[in-house]
Amino acid sequence: MISSRQSYGSKRISFIFGSFFLLVVLGYAGTVIFRLGADPFFLNFTFLFTLLLCFMGAGWMWALRRQAAAYMNTLDEMVDRAVHGRETMTHFDETSLSSLEHKLLRYIEISKASEHNLETEKNRIKELISDISHQTKTPLANIMLYSQLLAEAPELEDHTRLLVGHVQSQSEKLQWLIASLVKMSRLETGMITLQSTVHPVIETLTRAVSHVYTNAESKQISIHIECSPLITAHHDLQWTSEALFNLLENSVKYTDAGGQINISAESNEMFTKIEISDTGMGIPPEELEHIFKRFYRGHGAREYDGLGIGLFLAQKIISMQGGYITAASANGKGTTVSIFLPQL
Repeated sequence: MISSRQSYGSKRISFIFGSFFLLVVLGYAGTVIFRLGADPFFLNFTFLFTLLLCFMGAGWMWALRRQAAAYMNTLDEMVDRAVHGRETMTHFDETSLSSLEHKLLRYIEISKASEHNLETEKNRIKELISDISHQTKTPLANIMLYSQLLAEAPELEDHTRLLVGHVQSQSEKLQWLIASLVKMSRLETGMITLQSTVHPVIETLTRAVSHVYTNAESKQISIHIECSPLITAHHDLQWTSEALFNLLENSVKYTDAGGQINISAESNEMFTKIEISDTGMGIPPEELEHIFKRFYRGHGAREYDGLGIGLFLAQKIISMQGGYITAASANGKGTTVSIFLPQL
């Protein structure tokens, strides 16, 4: 697009210059004829002079265009050589081409060094994440096992049993936190690649609902799904169900007993829209723009268990697939979260 505009501008300038040059020559010839009369000698001389000027102007324009084309070809060859690391075309001198080539080489060298440093840092982060995940699994599993064995001991006093229950609860919370942080880091550093293909949306919704159904049933929260089996979207089945699970878990957590969660899906030409609506506590309007930030928790949500990672992960997963999430809510009137997954 840019090159076509530049070509059009160059042709326009050439046309204007050529027209102005021709107008000057013809004006000069007309003035000579008007002042000196219709003498055949002057007419022939003026005609030949005008023709010679026109040929000289055309030749000059042709030479300029050839020079510009040669200059652009040289620049193209210089860029190609610099990108592929071949020998330079010019030696270091005071010409503009030599200066441009050496600046280009310097820029490419800096870019490659920066890319190498980023790749090295990325690999270090990958190793660190793997080490954290590996090193914490065993001691955390041992803590959970020992606390479970201790809780089963019949001679424990009620107060001690209560403390053991707290240890178990906090161990499970710590296990979930470490797993979420590792998952989040892997997504952000590109260690995990999402495999998006066309899947029926009802399958993804069913998988997500199955993970929250027990908690919803314990709070007597009804979940209604309205989705045609023919509705599809381009998405990663496993990770999208993970994102939907995070959203549904929030709906169950912040909805009072006896509440309701409605899930619907519809398709258009570009996106498939999945809408999750609940009858929960709602979110103040001033907090809506912050709810998808990492570790953010609203004032009303701080009395509930949570770390502010679920919504961030959900948005990250959906955006990595070319989709997006929006939310609408008000205090005491529930929350509606809309997920848009691409069709192609």
